[in-house]
Amino acid sequence: MNILLTGGAGYIGSHTAIELIEAKHSVVIVDNFVNSNPLVLRRIENITGKKIPIYCINIADVAKLDKVFCKHNIDAVIHFAGFKSMSESLQIPLKYYRNNIDTTLALLEIIKKHDVTKFIFSSSAAVYGYINDIQYIESMPVGHCSNPYAWTKLFIEQILKDVATVNPDFSVILLRYFNPAGAHTSGKIGENPNGIPNNLFSYISQVAIGKLAELKIFGNNYPTKDGTGVRDYIHVVDLAKGHIAALEYTNKHKGVEAINIGTGIGFSVLDIVKTFEKINKIKIPYQIIGRRAGDIAECYADTSKAISMLNWKAEKTLEDICCDTWYWQIQNPNGYEK
Repeated sequence: MNILLTGGAGYIGSHTAIELIEAKHSVVIVDNFVNSNPLVLRRIENITGKKIPIYCINIADVAKLDKVFCKHNIDAVIHFAGFKSMSESLQIPLKYYRNNIDTTLALLEIIKKHDVTKFIFSSSAAVYGYINDIQYIESMPVGHCSNPYAWTKLFIEQILKDVATVNPDFSVILLRYFNPAGAHTSGKIGENPNGIPNNLFSYISQVAIGKLAELKIFGNNYPTKDGTGVRDYIHVVDLAKGHIAALEYTNKHKGVEAINIGTGIGFSVLDIVKTFEKINKIKIPYQIIGRRAGDIAECYADTSKAISMLNWKAEKTLEDICCDTWYWQIQNPNGYEK
């Protein structure tokens, strides 16, 4: 299939592009490089040996987006594009609502025009909010979100459900990610954050390499085993492969399905620090500070639906994540910029 990746030069999008190409799909990328670096395309092409069409546009620009669809016979869309920081969204909520929702509406208008019926959305476990019991299962109620980022994901899920209701041929898979981490085993692509990382593993690796003085741990008085927050961390390559499985499922599916993409295992911040230190034989200095606005104590997935419906499950371990994160960091101390 010919697959359009919005935000395809980003952290998850770039890894998914590689897995799609290795699965014999063709990839077209649209990205405005607000949260990504155009140099990643060279790395993807180096790994895969394939030239990838790339368009530097904002997908809210309907006219420019339409030209991409006219030029390429797109069979399916994987929608990664969007602002992604929970903490930042609390500071600039209007920017998050405007960007994440407007771009999705523009994209949906164009795919309707071009009769594209397969759509995979990069959603988030954050849609479960803070009222549900752990583990999170797809049948739980959603809402009571703790930040605008999460609300944008939930609103977009609802928009997609409404669109699918009046388009019976539409197949929509809402992939609710837990916490992506790690990097490609080649060390050639990984997360390349702007400023202070929001991803715990990127933060730790930048401390390890000396770019940051210490890790700041937000709170140690949560009702968890060691007082620090617990999350389900999934290797980004496993996550990318989950999109391949979802894409294959759209061939026999109509309507909307929400599916968790995680490991089903929760690790605390201190678990991560200790494992990173052990695997990579390096000390991580840290300081405990106050809780961060919008954070919850614990979050991990029930993955039974992904296993039964997509025939997919995470294969990589916490140790793999720690090893691959550090290898990416030492190979690329300044990210994609040399």
